[in-house]
Amino acid sequence: MQDIKHEASVREIMDQFALKTGLSTSAQTPERYLWTDAFAVCNFLHLYRHTCHENYRQQALDLVEQVHGILGRHRDDDPRSGWISSLDDETGCLHPTLGGLRIGKRLGERKRNQPLDAQLEWDRDGQYYHYLTKWMHALHQVSAVTGDPIYNRWACELGKTMHRAFAHQLGSGAEKRLYWKMSIDLTYALVPSMGHHDPLDGLITCAEVQEPSAGQPAAMPSCDLSNEIADLSEMCRHKTWATDDSLGIGGLLFDAGRMLHMIACDTGFKDHGLLCDVLHSSMVGLQSFSAGGGLRGSSEERLAFRELGLAIGLHAVPRMLALLQDGIEFEQRDIVKDQLNILMAALPLAASIDAFWLSPLNRQSASWRAHENINMVMLATSLAPDGFLSL
Repeated sequence: MQDIKHEASVREIMDQFALKTGLSTSAQTPERYLWTDAFAVCNFLHLYRHTCHENYRQQALDLVEQVHGILGRHRDDDPRSGWISSLDDETGCLHPTLGGLRIGKRLGERKRNQPLDAQLEWDRDGQYYHYLTKWMHALHQVSAVTGDPIYNRWACELGKTMHRAFAHQLGSGAEKRLYWKMSIDLTYALVPSMGHHDPLDGLITCAEVQEPSAGQPAAMPSCDLSNEIADLSEMCRHKTWATDDSLGIGGLLFDAGRMLHMIACDTGFKDHGLLCDVLHSSMVGLQSFSAGGGLRGSSEERLAFRELGLAIGLHAVPRMLALLQDGIEFEQRDIVKDQLNILMAALPLAASIDAFWLSPLNRQSASWRAHENINMVMLATSLAPDGFLSL
């Protein structure tokens, strides 16, 4: 299996990440970034499950604690202090996700009524919906591996906070939408447009953390996301998901894998049509991406983390086929099987991406170094995707 073949590389990458970002040493100020850290938590959990080395489990838990303690609080250069939820310190520690979590960008957020600089906004802090869903998934994985339901409860509390802040109506009677980016304290929108896949990702993530297997009774108010799921389901109606963006295609395949898992486990997720739509959009997107020659450039012209997002999603395809071979029956099963068999033809693309960015020469490029932390962690995820993909 791919995981075993590259285990040494994954361990080396994650050890370097822990040292470089201040997770495994007190000698430097920690550097936390929510997207990267969500994947890193899953990678540490994978290493723990495959090696039985307790230090990897502890690193996953330490990383969760650091993320909550840093990104759940105001920035050091902000006149505000304490938890961004405005809870007192003791209560905030018990409910660290109730105010959401900062992205971890290097610049402070754009102030209310301050003119938008579209280029500068990429470097400004705030809260991203699609980063928060990744953290919910990471917390769910921690609960699954450790058996401690508190992490899943924090995921559910985050889901409620996100939806309350990001979901809005443009006018009376208009359909609900999601803001793409909000202020640190979730009081105003920084980028009011909606991310293409945000409602889909939100729907699948909320359904995932409500699974009975998560160890937290769905009847508890903090873990009942039925209203959020209903809103997100409505937002997903009649939407098209196809994209030629490599990271977006990978995200679709990740979502498809989670949907099929929930169907196989009979958790109550019944939207088989949505699963078919997402797989079809993935096929369309892959055709467009391949036709555009997205992998033909040099390392200086390519963005590793976007390509690795596609590779991670492609690694979900054989896992989905394995679920079908377990004999699960559901409406449109044959259609899904045919779609997955077609997608299997693209699997060599994932191996090509992994091999390209495993090359030390390609990792010397300015493009790689500019996003080194996120690139190295997502490369590790692609080389050993079970921690992220296996539910």
